Amino acid sequence: MADVDVLSEDRFELGEGGRWVGDQVLLVNIPAGRLYSTPAGDMTQLTEIAHLDVPLAAIAPVAGRPGVYLAAAGTGFTVLGDDAELAQPEPVTGRKWRMNDAVADPAGRLWAGSMAYDQSPGNGALYRLDPDGTVRTVLRGLTIANGPAFSPDGRVMYLSDTPLGHIDAFDVSDSGELSNRRPFARLDPDQGAPDGLTVDSDGYVWAALFGGGAVQRFRPDGGPDRRIPVPARQPTSVCLAGDTLVVTSGRGGLDDPADADGAVMVTAAGATGLPARPYQGRMLST
Repeated sequence: MADVDVLSEDRFELGEGGRWVGDQVLLVNIPAGRLYSTPAGDMTQLTEIAHLDVPLAAIAPVAGRPGVYLAAAGTGFTVLGDDAELAQPEPVTGRKWRMNDAVADPAGRLWAGSMAYDQSPGNGALYRLDPDGTVRTVLRGLTIANGPAFSPDGRVMYLSDTPLGHIDAFDVSDSGELSNRRPFARLDPDQGAPDGLTVDSDGYVWAALFGGGAVQRFRPDGGPDRRIPVPARQPTSVCLAGDTLVVTSGRGGLDDPADADGAVMVTAAGATGLPARPYQGRMLST
């Protein structure tokens, strides 16, 4: 069993969105709208670097703009560290909703999921913010869209719909169109629900298992490779910073949270991660 260390004394209602960016690891506390960083080579404490008045779900670096981040936040997209305006997604539900997990692919497009606050089935979507600044609704009928993660060459996208226990794979064209949707992994409820995803340099898929107290690594063919238990019951996202696995978690919804619930945890991965890809698009001004 791998030794898993708790990074700091910080505990989050819903930590998420771990990303390796340059010499730091970034992550968010979604309900609080806060972005944190920790040095990738010395992960011992977290420092708050941005604060929004809406839920902050995930960020991606912006190409050529050090310290500027594109965020999926509230019900759309915003730029942290800049006054740029962005096109916004069209709602797919009449219920109260928010953006969820988001990541840029190797071509520089940002992909972001959404969900209804009440987690009602079929009221989430997957959006794509293209380099030309337009937003497209790519998938409808999701419940809690998590992940998106891409193979090292960008030709395959992995997406989890957390309450269903599903991870699906899609082929991705040069223009960003999805095809050949297929089951990648199906988890029983007692294993935990697949939440945030990442892909290592060898093409293996890592999933945080919400409610399962573990991280699961899958082979590129979807077969289980290994399972890493963590001391938090609700792991939410996984990030590979070099050869270190960084796992966020949440304590929201727990009647009796234990000490590590809501913590950020680190352990040796036995694998190598890929830095977060940047968004390579233009900003739209009003």
